[in-house]
Amino acid sequence: MIWYIKMNNTFFARFFLASFLSVVFSCNQHKKAPEESNSNFRLVTYNVWYGFTQVPDRKSQWIQWMEEQRPDVVSLQELNEYTPDQLAEDAAKWGHPYSVLLKEDGFPTGVTSGYPIEDIHRFREGFHHGLLRVRINDIYFYIIHLHPSNWETRNREIDFIISDIRNLPPNSPVILAGDFNTFSPFDSTYYGHGELEPFFKARDEKYHEVNLREGKLDYSVIQKLIEYGLTDLEYKMRPPDYQFTGSFPTLIEKEGDDGDLRRLDYVFVNKTLAGQATRAEIIADSITLKLSDHLPMIVDFEIE
Repeated sequence: MIWYIKMNNTFFARFFLASFLSVVFSCNQHKKAPEESNSNFRLVTYNVWYGFTQVPDRKSQWIQWMEEQRPDVVSLQELNEYTPDQLAEDAAKWGHPYSVLLKEDGFPTGVTSGYPIEDIHRFREGFHHGLLRVRINDIYFYIIHLHPSNWETRNREIDFIISDIRNLPPNSPVILAGDFNTFSPFDSTYYGHGELEPFFKARDEKYHEVNLREGKLDYSVIQKLIEYGLTDLEYKMRPPDYQFTGSFPTLIEKEGDDGDLRRLDYVFVNKTLAGQATRAEIIADSITLKLSDHLPMIVDFEIE
C-alpha cells in the first residue's frame, strides 16, 4: 500500500505515487467539477511553498487552478515575499475583491474572499509564524501555520487558539484551516511502519529541532482540538474505500529528503458547522502534485 513506500528522490517512488494517485483520484476528484458542487460555500486551503519564489514558472498554473475551483474563501500559507497589493492582485484573478496578509516578513499567511473580511486580528507574539483571525459572513476563520519543527511550541500555539475561540460570541461558527505541521491520532495506523520517527530523530540531532516527544510522534496538538469538540472534516468525510495519501510531500523537485507521506494540512470546524459540510478532500492529481510541496484541501459547505 502507498503508505509503506518511503518518499525519497528516487524515480521509482515518484513514478509509483503518480501512477497510483492518477487511478485513485481520476474516479474521485475530477468528476466533481466546481460548477457541479451541491454546496453554496467553498473553502480552499493551500500551503504554496515559499510563495512560488522557488518555482516562479509554476505560479501561472496555480492561478489557473485556483480560478477553476471557484472558491468563496481561500486560506494561504507561506506567502513569502508577498505584499498586500500582490495578494490582492492574485486574489482578483480568482474573483476575490477582498484579501488580508498577516505580515510581510518571514512566512506570512493570508486570506482572500469573495465577501467582505471583517474583525481582522493579527497575532504575532507567542507564535512562530503568526496567526490571522478574521470574520467572513459571520464565520470566524483562523488561518493556521503552526511551528514546523517543535511540538512544544505547537502546543502553546494551539492552547492560545483554543483560548481565543472560547472568547468568541456564543455559538459563533468557527473554521480553522491551514498547515498544522503535526499529526492526527486518526492517522496513527498509517504511520505504524516507523519510518517517520527515524527521519525526525535524525533531524532533531542534526538541526537541534524538537520534532519527537520522548522519541515518538506527537499527537497532542490535534488531540486537544478533538477533545475541545472540533471536527476534523477530512477524517470525518473519508469514504469507505479511503486510501491514505497525506498532504505532504508531493512530487515537486526539492533538495534533500522530506520523509514519508503524512497529513499536515487540516480543516477543523466547531459543532455549528460540522453538520453542514458536504465535501472535504485533499486534492492529489497530476497538477497539484507538482505545484507546491503541500497538497491543497477543498471543503464544501451547504450553509443554512
